[in-house]
Amino acid sequence: MGIIYTIRQFLELMRPHQFTKNLFVFLPAFFAFRITDPALFIQTTFAFVAFCLVAGAVYIINDWSDRYEDMNHPEKKHRPIASGRISKQTAFIGMVLLLSAGALLSYALSVTILLLTTGYFLINIIYSVKLKHIPLLDISLIGVGFVIRLLVGSEAAHVPLSPWIIVLTFLLALFLSLAKRRDDVLIYLDTNRPHRKSVDGYNLKFLDSAMVMTASIVILAYILWTFSTEIADQLDGDHLYLTSVFVILGMMRYMHIAFVQGKSGNPSIVLLRDRFLQLVLLGWMASLIGILYL
Repeated sequence: MGIIYTIRQFLELMRPHQFTKNLFVFLPAFFAFRITDPALFIQTTFAFVAFCLVAGAVYIINDWSDRYEDMNHPEKKHRPIASGRISKQTAFIGMVLLLSAGALLSYALSVTILLLTTGYFLINIIYSVKLKHIPLLDISLIGVGFVIRLLVGSEAAHVPLSPWIIVLTFLLALFLSLAKRRDDVLIYLDTNRPHRKSVDGYNLKFLDSAMVMTASIVILAYILWTFSTEIADQLDGDHLYLTSVFVILGMMRYMHIAFVQGKSGNPSIVLLRDRFLQLVLLGWMASLIGILYL
């Protein structure tokens, strides 16, 4: 019973619900019209698993670094390390095992992927120790992390990475990070106890304005991408712009969740719980597949 309990706590520590972010690894192959290639898909899947292992190690380090701040958070105080349900020694051993497995699998795929996953790990170490307390730089590094996911997918699938996809991914990550900081500010205003030092560098007026600005740029960049020569050279039709409807609805729904409901703290959980967002995402994916592949 003790072993099973420890395993459950360790799995919670890895935050498997956050692994949805790592699906960005598949985007280069998808937008290069090669996701249906079985060998390429398997290769990309291994890269996805390797990144999940490394990301799991990063989440353990983040929880260990934030354990005192998390104790002041109404939700994060229940995390395994902050609540004392798992010891620091056990967490450290688990982190080493995850990082080692991720590094070995990355190396088996390619040296470049190993360098990218190692770079992601090191950036997050520096982020956890110092940079996450610096306003604007903290959310920018989160965007860089998503771009690294794209680079891993590009290397695994051996396909060139579109500059449009890089820009859109970075902007979307920036938008979600701003929404997350907004949730931190709301908690600070409600409890008068900041659980993150960088909260001092933000306020609701700035975050609301920045979110609206970033969402507008994301939508505009997406529409421009649908009309770009890159797409025109690969598609016979010109109907890709129709998928912009889902992007607009998705961004508006997320802002509704942030501004009206005040529940934008965890993008992965928001996506897993919000049926409207799920339907919009499915509609976007179905329309993309229909236009790009069928």
